[in-house]
Amino acid sequence: MSIPFLRLHLTILTFLVILAMLLGGCAGLSSTPPVAAIPAQLESATFAMNGRISANHQGNRQSAGLRWMHQNSYDEILLLAPLGYTVARVYRDAQKVTLEDGDKSYQADDAETLMEQVLGWHLPLNGLHKWVLGLPDSSAVTRIERDDLGRILVLHQSGWEVRYLRYALASPDSLPSRLQLNHEDLKLLLLIDKWEWDPK
Repeated sequence: MSIPFLRLHLTILTFLVILAMLLGGCAGLSSTPPVAAIPAQLESATFAMNGRISANHQGNRQSAGLRWMHQNSYDEILLLAPLGYTVARVYRDAQKVTLEDGDKSYQADDAETLMEQVLGWHLPLNGLHKWVLGLPDSSAVTRIERDDLGRILVLHQSGWEVRYLRYALASPDSLPSRLQLNHEDLKLLLLIDKWEWDPK
């Protein structure tokens, strides 16, 4: 084997090795962030969710960051200012609902009435923990419109119209990432950025 041919052979071999390394490196990169594994028993899932919410009630618009922890026995909702500090906290357990607004604290028997009185708008907590998972509340009468993948497009339940504007992935089992909720003169826009399953 001649020297020039050997050099050419080594050059081609080196190129192929470098190309394989580059392709291997690219294969490890993903254009979308990984999605946390969805619990098999989604109906009974406990979760923490980070997102953003915008409320429009009779022309009065408010928006906030949202941190919501849902367990079977309680809900805790933090409404956050743009810099991340808590402007209101709603806590609901089997006994009562507490809303902390700055240095003031209020209590009532149900979250919807209390939020309406203090904040001027409310979240439908009785059904929302199912709706954000792309599920209807099995305890209430439902009318559903679905897309070609079987996912909910529009849900009518408990006096609310829930529109699913976007799902995180283009798959039948994808979770919603953008919802619009309408009830009489209240319109809510909910954007979901992050899920945590079985938070402690």
